Amino acid sequence: MKNAAQKENMDEAPPMADAPARHVPQPSIAQISGDADGSQVMKPVPRITIHAFCEQPSSGSAIQRAGEDRRLAKAHLTVHMGGIPAAVEQYRQSPTPNLIMVEARAAGPELFAQLGELAEVCDAGTKVVVIGHTNDVSLYREMIRQGVNEYLVAPLHPMGVIEAVSRLYIDPDAPPIGRTIVFLGAKGGTGSSTIAHNIGWCISSGMDEDVVIADFDLPFGTAGLDFNQDPAQGIADALTAPERLDDVLLDRLLVKCTDRLSLFTAPAVLDRDFEMDGDSCESVLDIVREGVPCVIVDLPHVWAPWTKKVLLSADEIVITATPDLASLRNAKSMLDLIRHARPNDNSAHIVLNQVGMPKRPEIPVKDFAEAVGAEPTLVLPFNPGLFGTAANNGQMIEELDAKGKTADGLRFLARQLCGRDARALKAAKSSSIFSFLSRKG
Repeated sequence: MKNAAQKENMDEAPPMADAPARHVPQPSIAQISGDADGSQVMKPVPRITIHAFCEQPSSGSAIQRAGEDRRLAKAHLTVHMGGIPAAVEQYRQSPTPNLIMVEARAAGPELFAQLGELAEVCDAGTKVVVIGHTNDVSLYREMIRQGVNEYLVAPLHPMGVIEAVSRLYIDPDAPPIGRTIVFLGAKGGTGSSTIAHNIGWCISSGMDEDVVIADFDLPFGTAGLDFNQDPAQGIADALTAPERLDDVLLDRLLVKCTDRLSLFTAPAVLDRDFEMDGDSCESVLDIVREGVPCVIVDLPHVWAPWTKKVLLSADEIVITATPDLASLRNAKSMLDLIRHARPNDNSAHIVLNQVGMPKRPEIPVKDFAEAVGAEPTLVLPFNPGLFGTAANNGQMIEELDAKGKTADGLRFLARQLCGRDARALKAAKSSSIFSFLSRKG
C-alpha cells in the first residue's frame, strides 16, 4: 500500500478498466492450478513476511491453513485478530512486513477511512490485501485505485489465499515452472524406478513434452542402465555445489536421450560418500524446472529428511507397491503422511505392480485398496519376460511392445499425471488393465 504522499497522487489516477473481480467467487482448486488440463503449476512464493489481521476466526483459520501449504513454505506468516484497527495500532510502533492482509466488515466511507489510517503507517513497498464481506465490483475498483493490491471476498478458501499471494510476488513474464512428479517405492524391489523411467519416456514421446529424469539414488541409480547411457558426470556434481548450477552447467551435466528426453543420472559408485540435504535438492530441482515442463524425480527407497522434503514438495506423487503386507503397511504410512502434509494437493497415485506372480500368496487388489484408503491408479500384471528384456537391452516397454496392455497402462498413468486427457479414466475402465483389476478384486 502506498504511503500518505503517494496516496494523494493516486486519487487522481484513472479508474480500473471494466473487469470482474478476480476472486468473486473464490476459485476452485482446478481453476487455481491452471488450465482445465492441469498443465500449469503454481509457483512457490519467495521468502517474505506476511501479517494477517482478521475479524473472524474462520478467516484466520483459512489463512493459517494456507500458510501450512508447501507453496508458502518459505514465507513467514503470523495471524492476529482485530482487523484494520489492530494493524494500525501495531505499525505505529513497528515497521510493516512485505505483505499485510486485513479483514474488514465495514463498508463505504468507514472502510476507506480505516484504509487511510493504515496507509499512514505503511512503509513504502508494503503490499496490502483486503478481505471484505461485500461482493461488489465497484468497491473492488475503488480499492485498487486507492492502492490496495488485492481484494478477497469472505469466506476464504486456503487455495484462494495462496493464489492471491502467489500472483503478487511471481513475475507473470517469468518463464513457466515445470511440474515435478516424484516416484517412490513402498519398499525395495517394487519397480518404482522402472515405472518412473517408462513414464518419462511416455510423456516425452507421446505428449511431445520436454522431460528430464532426475535419478536421486546416487550409489545405485539405474537411469543410465535403463536408457543404455554411461555418462561421466551427472546429478552428483550438481548436488555437491548447487550454487554453481546454471543453464550452461546444466546442459553439460544432462544426457540427451532423444530430442525431448534428457537424463540427470546418478554416478552409481560406492567409493564416494554422498551427503544429501533437502536445500541442495530443492535448489537443483528449481533450476531444472525452469527449463522443462516436466521433471521426473526417481527417489531411492530410503527415509531421510531430504527424501521427505523432496517428496512433499512435489506436484504429483506416485507410490509403487507390490501386493504384499510390507508394501501395504508402508504405502498406508506414506499416504497418511502425504494427506496430512498436503491437504490442498492431489492425492498420491498408487501403482500396484507385479500382480499375479505364480505361486506367491497375494493380497487381493480390492483388499489392498480398502486397507490403504485409495484405489490404485494403475495395476500392472507380473510380466518378467517383458520387463527383464527391457532392462537387459536398455529399452523402454513402448519400444518392445507398444500395443501391449502394459504399455497401455503406462500411457494411461502418464496422461493422468499430466492432466492431458480428461477422458483417460473413462476409456481405461474398459481396457485390459482395469479388467485385470476387477478380476483380481
